[in-house]
Parts: sequence; structure tokens; C-alpha cells
Amino acid sequence: MFPIIFKFKTPEFFKFLLPDYISIYSYGLFIGLGIIASYYIVLKKTKNIGINRDNLSGLYLWSFLAAFVGGKLLYFLEKPSKYINNPSEILENLGNGFVFYGSMLLVIPTIIFWLRKNKIPVLKFFDGMAWGAPILHSFGRLGCFMAGCCHGKVCKNFMGVVFSNPLSAANPKNVPLYPTQLYDIAVNLITLIVIYFVSKKQKFSGQLFIVYIILYAFGRIVVENFRGDENRGFIFDNAISYSQFIAILLIIISSFLWYFLYKKSKSKV
Repeated sequence: MFPIIFKFKTPEFFKFLLPDYISIYSYGLFIGLGIIASYYIVLKKTKNIGINRDNLSGLYLWSFLAAFVGGKLLYFLEKPSKYINNPSEILENLGNGFVFYGSMLLVIPTIIFWLRKNKIPVLKFFDGMAWGAPILHSFGRLGCFMAGCCHGKVCKNFMGVVFSNPLSAANPKNVPLYPTQLYDIAVNLITLIVIYFVSKKQKFSGQLFIVYIILYAFGRIVVENFRGDENRGFIFDNAISYSQFIAILLIIISSFLWYFLYKKSKSKV
């Protein structure tokens, strides 16, 4: 697609500090748009529990750092021997290659710690996050689609998309591939629609976030079967990917959490 959205010559005044040309990359641009969109959605959904622009901005900063570290860490752990044998590749791949579940698994405890420290209701905040997370993730996957990363296997039917840009991260290029980035966007948008309807008859705090976790996990398990990018780790003799394994664990844990919170809410009636 279009890994670089804009490329322009650096003004003479800044050439001592910047390269000759400045490029605006689609992946970073769409991540930025997703952060902005989700920020205002979460702000609107959580302002009744003590969230404001100042403290949410601080939380987003910490969450971004946690997402970066977690996403990169799991990305490296999927192929540990590759980076142990070639440590220089860690720095070379520092700006690209992230695993969503790696980010999520570090962001969640970071947010919980921050919420408890600031005495903000944890479950109610995560219900607000359930509205923003699918939006942020969808923008991120649109950035992946533009950059060519996180693509699918070679496709032999009409559903294939060809990545021909020489700067694209897709491999192989110039052959139809399953657009798994778009499948992930569809999963997130369907999840958002379900969250809307569940919110109309919400039974307990935390329910919306659990719906998000479970539905996306089921969708991710399916989408992973079409993924074709090489830098993905597998376990159990390549039976399932790391992301599928984490998704299964999250479904099990979230189901138990649903049962516990539902029973707890009923006991208070």
C-alpha cells in the first residue's frame, strides 16, 4: 500500500539537525490518530468517575510506554534465538514489529496500578476503556495495512490484496495475500457494536471490558489462521501461535471473572 504518506525536503534552516528529507510514515500516523480518537472516547465515558484531561493524559503516557515495552518484548521472545545470535537486530527492529497481546499484558497492570494509586474505580474505568480500545486497535491495524506488516498468507481467491510498494513490509510482494489487517479491524468494529448493545443492559461493572477481551480473543484465534508474516512464534509443535495461546488463556480467565463479578453483583441485590 503506502508505507510513507508524505515526504518533503527539509527546510535549509533545519538541515544541520535533520536529514535531507522528512518522511511521515503511515503506521505512526494512524497510531497517532487512534490514540487521539480513543483518548476523547475514553474521556467522555469516564468523566463521571473522576477522569479529566490532565490525569488521563498522564495515564495515556504511561500506557504508551508500557505498550511499547510489552509489544517489543513479546515480539523478541517469539524468535529469541534470532536476536540472541544477532543482538544488533534488536536495535535495527526497535521501531517496528510489535505484538498486540504483549502490549496488552503490560498495559493492563500498569493501568490498574495507576487507578489504585489515584483512587479511581478500576472496573468502571476499564468499561470506559472498552469503548476506546477497539477504536485505537482499528486505527493501528489500518496503519499495518498501509505499511504492509501483519499480513496474511498467499491467497488464491478473490479476497487477496497485492502489496507492490518496494517499501512495503509485506513478504512476498506482488502476489495476492489475505488482508488480515482488515479482518482484525472487522473483529474490533463488531466487538464495538456488541459492546454498545450490552451497555444498554449492563449487569455489573467490568462487563463491557470482559466482552471486549473475549470477543476479540475469539476473533484473533480465527484471524491467526490466515496470518502469513514470518516473525510470529508458535508453540506445541507449531500447532498454535503465541497469540492464539494467549487468546485462549484470556477467554478462560475472562469467563471466570465474568462469573465471579456477576455472582458478586447478584449478592448485593
